Amino acid sequence: MRRAIFPGSFDPLTLGHSDIIQRGITLFDEIIIAIGVNADKKYMFSLEERMKFIVTAFKDEPKIKVLTYEGLTVDFCKKVDADFILRGLRNPGDFEFEKAIAHTNRKLSEIETVFLLTSSGKSYISSSIVRDVIRNGGDYTSLVPDTVRIS
Repeated sequence: MRRAIFPGSFDPLTLGHSDIIQRGITLFDEIIIAIGVNADKKYMFSLEERMKFIVTAFKDEPKIKVLTYEGLTVDFCKKVDADFILRGLRNPGDFEFEKAIAHTNRKLSEIETVFLLTSSGKSYISSSIVRDVIRNGGDYTSLVPDTVRIS
């Protein structure tokens, strides 16, 4: 089975994330959306909210699982028997950053990283931009799936 994890904080899930996931399910038998938990990081959305956004968005996709993890991504890959890490690239800066992580992960394990370019209409979207729009009362709805709604 070709199992990949798609790790991130997903604070919140964006249309860019969804784009990579939707295209990734054509490449893998299963994708585990792995929500990383970092005690030192301050999140806008609780873990439960982030989990709900993702589970609801992909409720009709049997090839998707959603789990949380702490620690090294490669250790989590071993724990869930995943041979691939799926990552999205929006721009050259992402590539340089992700390349360094991929090389490190490859040095630590046999895990391969697979990169997909975000679709051109979504390449400007990031969770930090979405959070900034929300904090400042802007209309964030065109940047996230319908499942991401603030009450």
